[in-house]
Amino acid sequence: MVKGLMFVLLVLVAASSSFGKPENNSSAKKENKFPQTLSRGWGDELNWTQTYEEALFRAKSSNKPLMVIHHLEDCPHSQAMKQIFANNKEIQKMAGEDFILLNLVFETSDKHLAPDGQYVPRFIFVDPSLTVRADITGRYGNRLYAYEPADLDLLLSNMKKAKKLLKTEF
Repeated sequence: MVKGLMFVLLVLVAASSSFGKPENNSSAKKENKFPQTLSRGWGDELNWTQTYEEALFRAKSSNKPLMVIHHLEDCPHSQAMKQIFANNKEIQKMAGEDFILLNLVFETSDKHLAPDGQYVPRFIFVDPSLTVRADITGRYGNRLYAYEPADLDLLLSNMKKAKKLLKTEF
């Protein structure tokens, strides 16, 4: 009797295990999702700050200029600029060695970071005395702090200018 019950139990367990999850269909598309880092794709090897307040503290304490990048994840102009920025070795090297970095997908309460409006992508430089450098601008009169992929050399030049001003003014 016990052997008979064990046999029935074994058959039930075997049968119920075959009703588990169906096998993955090879035609089903599986998307790899990576956890989002603070870089948000602007340079995974760089050390990014999490908040504007943290970035200001680190800029002041390290005596390095802060570069704030305002962008949106679904903006084609931001995406194009991100791709160029992340793939340029000279910009990545200078950003990593000489700047405190923050990229924002939202506006801060500090209106100094939007002196001529809220548009993206926008690059603002802040010196270690916590002064927004209104004199370091892009090439557009209606969007002073905007850069496009074709403006990469100007952005690099402005990064060098932010470093140079730091050495001459402090």
